[in-house]
Amino acid sequence: MNLRDLKYLVALADLKHFGRAADACFVSQPTLSTQIRKLEDELGVALVERAPRKVMLTPAGREIVDRARRIVAEVEQMREAARRSRDPEAGTVRLAMFPTLGPYLLPHVVPQIRKRFPRLELLLIEEKSPEILERLRSGKIDAGLLALPIHDDQLHVEYLFEEPFVLAVPEGHPLAERGSLTMDELAHERLLLLEDGHCLRDQALDVCQLAGANEMSGFQATSLETLRQMVAANVGLTLLPVLAVKPPVAPSHDIRLLGFDGVRPSRRIAMVWRKSSAMSGFLSQLAEVFRGLPPALFEPTLSAAAAPAAPARRARSAAIAGA
Repeated sequence: MNLRDLKYLVALADLKHFGRAADACFVSQPTLSTQIRKLEDELGVALVERAPRKVMLTPAGREIVDRARRIVAEVEQMREAARRSRDPEAGTVRLAMFPTLGPYLLPHVVPQIRKRFPRLELLLIEEKSPEILERLRSGKIDAGLLALPIHDDQLHVEYLFEEPFVLAVPEGHPLAERGSLTMDELAHERLLLLEDGHCLRDQALDVCQLAGANEMSGFQATSLETLRQMVAANVGLTLLPVLAVKPPVAPSHDIRLLGFDGVRPSRRIAMVWRKSSAMSGFLSQLAEVFRGLPPALFEPTLSAAAAPAAPARRARSAAIAGA
């Protein structure tokens, strides 16, 4: 048994096709098939069920693949630790973010990362939160940005910042002339939300529960941009994270943005990585770059027509749980 064969097995488990797994491993299909068969002979158990059009893992195969993933990840961590011992601020970091955060945060933080770590190769991945957690546990990525809370004893959680929500309303809505509102004033409103799988959907549902609001039935958006367009088209209201309404995102003249008085809904963002990671020291330094973003970036920028007449009171935050 060798590391190469374990990599072949992991690729086969991921792609469930001998040809595609062979292409991913840069070998011929007969070579990969032969090595998988030799691994099965060595272990004395069938690892895969070979069907004409697809490959399925046997129960024993699933357990072996889980162990193989950990072994391959540990070896990669050893190599990365050796590289970083020669040059701690160089090398590659695979960092994942969820779709309602990454596109809006990256323009603000990537220039700071490049300035602080000019030799770093940053590989950015966009996935929904459950997939980020799965990739972290299997060693496919080095770290992820996720919304708190996160319950996993194997993961280190480094709090970064709190991001408030604003309420986006159509220009002609009765609330459009308001400068702000309280959570209680959302009672009986019907909000447009994202589809299942997005952590922002769960966060918005938590706000709805706290405020007594409801989801608008018959519609679920696939992205924040879809939500934005639906509000502009006067279909309904929605909650937007504050980074999604900051430059370089262009403002919409058909949407008014309202902040919250008193308790304001928000989400708390953290960088997460495996406690066993050989990169922990460097990832802590990287987290400091995110934590060092200017506080003004996370303050709501309200529509000019809806600016509050009186100075705003210092708001209390109601951080919404992540998915």
